[in-house]
Amino acid sequence: MVRLNKIYTRTGDAGETGLVDGSRLPKYAPRMAAIGDVDEVNSAIGVALTHELPDDARAMLARIQNELFDLGADFATPGPDYAPSDMSLRIVPAQVERLEREIDAMNESLEPLRSFILPGGGAGAAAIHLARAICRRAERAAVAADRDAGLNPVGLAYINRLSDHLFVLARFLNLGGAGDVLWKPGATRAD
Repeated sequence: MVRLNKIYTRTGDAGETGLVDGSRLPKYAPRMAAIGDVDEVNSAIGVALTHELPDDARAMLARIQNELFDLGADFATPGPDYAPSDMSLRIVPAQVERLEREIDAMNESLEPLRSFILPGGGAGAAAIHLARAICRRAERAAVAADRDAGLNPVGLAYINRLSDHLFVLARFLNLGGAGDVLWKPGATRAD
């Protein structure tokens, strides 16, 4: 159980931050960028949850928010051993597989794509599209951090699958895709 008695520690004032194993990194390190972007995805999902959403979408997003905290802890744990333990919180394949099952279930009710989708539609879907775009940035940061210092490959798969999940969820929220805003290539060239 996490217990925070004091919010500020002053240990980051010199531009460094601590990892789970006690080692310290500059706040600009690729690993820290990935952790920060994962936190931003989580915050964007929190904003999306302020919109009216179906109960099943809320339940999925609640699980995802918790898992994003797990993912941040995973990325903050250096070392080549990616097995979960009492001292190492790691994303596991079952979490990625659940995202895939949810994607497949939502996708069953959607019309096939006829064009690329512009971020928008209803307010909840638009907020999920924003979370998806931030998630893609988090994935890019995580890949850079992996190249720099090595991250859990299952965590990398999770963040990749999550962006797909959020895309399908946004379509699902837009009336099963009927409320999607479709890209019209070159539509304004004559204007």
